[in-house]
Amino acid sequence: MGNENTFGTGMDLSNKSAIVTGGSLGIGTAIALKLAQCGANVAINYRKHREEADEIVEQIKAMGRKGLAVQADVSNFNDARKMVGTVINEFGGIDILVNNAGVNWDGVIWKMGEEQWDTVININLKGYFNYINAVAGIFRDQKSGRIINVTSINGMRGKFGQSNYAASKAGIIGLTKTIAKELGKYGITSNAVAPGLIETDMMRNADEVVREKAMAEIVLGRMGQPEDVANIVAFLSSNLAQHITGEVIKVDGGQYI
Repeated sequence: MGNENTFGTGMDLSNKSAIVTGGSLGIGTAIALKLAQCGANVAINYRKHREEADEIVEQIKAMGRKGLAVQADVSNFNDARKMVGTVINEFGGIDILVNNAGVNWDGVIWKMGEEQWDTVININLKGYFNYINAVAGIFRDQKSGRIINVTSINGMRGKFGQSNYAASKAGIIGLTKTIAKELGKYGITSNAVAPGLIETDMMRNADEVVREKAMAEIVLGRMGQPEDVANIVAFLSSNLAQHITGEVIKVDGGQYI
């Protein structure tokens, strides 16, 4: 994967270092590889999928970048801080944080148990806080940094059977806008990307009725690809987006309309 076209559009991330949480699978993998394609050194975390994470790191290194896989539970405050420290030691700094790791555990509200609620909130929302908290002081001191949070259109509109997931994704939007206000004076941007239906392994294995209903909402008539999300993340990480902050950009083929 060459850089010539990417650099020609101004999305040159050479000498930048990035963390992508949940980078061993799906959308996170596409984001990690796209940032590396644009010139960044990229670290990803994994909790269970070590082989997949190591494979992504090899692909990053094959582009001539530094790559790193770190075992870290995003819902664990100390794990996040340790990972940020490891990345700084290995890469010499940190410039870009992409919060992407997430889970869903669906169920209607009257059947949802406490563990079901807490698990989704702790990974999807607290996990984002953990990493933002870990890099905020560093970004503030260096007076630069990019924070990109992957949310969902279901955090903007709600979704039957997803009270925990939709609440976590809505919380991410509020977090994104607040961080933009708190850190903007230090030259730091904070934005969110809200995918709709994206063709990942999880979605390919979903119930056919669920897939068909979601497809019927998409005005472009096709499922999104992980690369569609990755392209927006790379843009928001670059100098092309230096005057954009506090925004939520939908990548949904018109599904939200």
